Amino acid sequence: MQIRFLGHACFHMEIDGYKLLFDPFISPNELASEIDIESIEADFILLSHGHQDHIHDAETIAKRCNAKIISNYEVVTWYGKLGIEGHPMNHGGSWEFDFGKVKMVNAVHSSSFPDGSYAGNPAGFVISNQNHCFYFAGDTALTLDMQLLPMTSPKLDFALLPIGDNFTMGYEDAILASDFIDCTRIIPFHYDTFGYIQVDKEKVKTAFESRGKEITFLEIGESVKI
Repeated sequence: MQIRFLGHACFHMEIDGYKLLFDPFISPNELASEIDIESIEADFILLSHGHQDHIHDAETIAKRCNAKIISNYEVVTWYGKLGIEGHPMNHGGSWEFDFGKVKMVNAVHSSSFPDGSYAGNPAGFVISNQNHCFYFAGDTALTLDMQLLPMTSPKLDFALLPIGDNFTMGYEDAILASDFIDCTRIIPFHYDTFGYIQVDKEKVKTAFESRGKEITFLEIGESVKI
């Protein structure tokens, strides 16, 4: 599996020949100015919630690539009106896609579309197949529901967690989250994009390592194989 960080909460993954894109907010992100969205290919676009900083480039990429949106019912319905095919889900539900099983899990946050209308409940995703299992938390606070993941999913190979604080959990709570989900390999997101969520990476890395965790900060555009 190859994972590429595209800034903020956006990741591009290649899983068994399928290309997955998570929460694409690229073109308005000054930190991701070197990323050309026209070069991004996607078979599926997974959206954790409806906020602008998670869906901005979804329509453009989905239409160019004929990608399918995977999200909650409200988000999928929104994109359906734009002529984009989607697969609606809700909390606790799972579905077998060509690339693996997706389970939609709880996230504690808010959600609305850019026009202020209701975008359903925010969520995270646990994705698993015969080779991998990982958790994309979406924007969330620390929640005890995370303790259910080891009981309901295969052992996580890694987890993608927000750490920027203010709008999501901060790094201290993300360390607790990694305990709750029984995962020692963490890739962080939702930090540094705005003034409210800037972090001291060395401080964060030291804090995680002191608890026996491996945290990997990816530069925007950087890829890692797992």
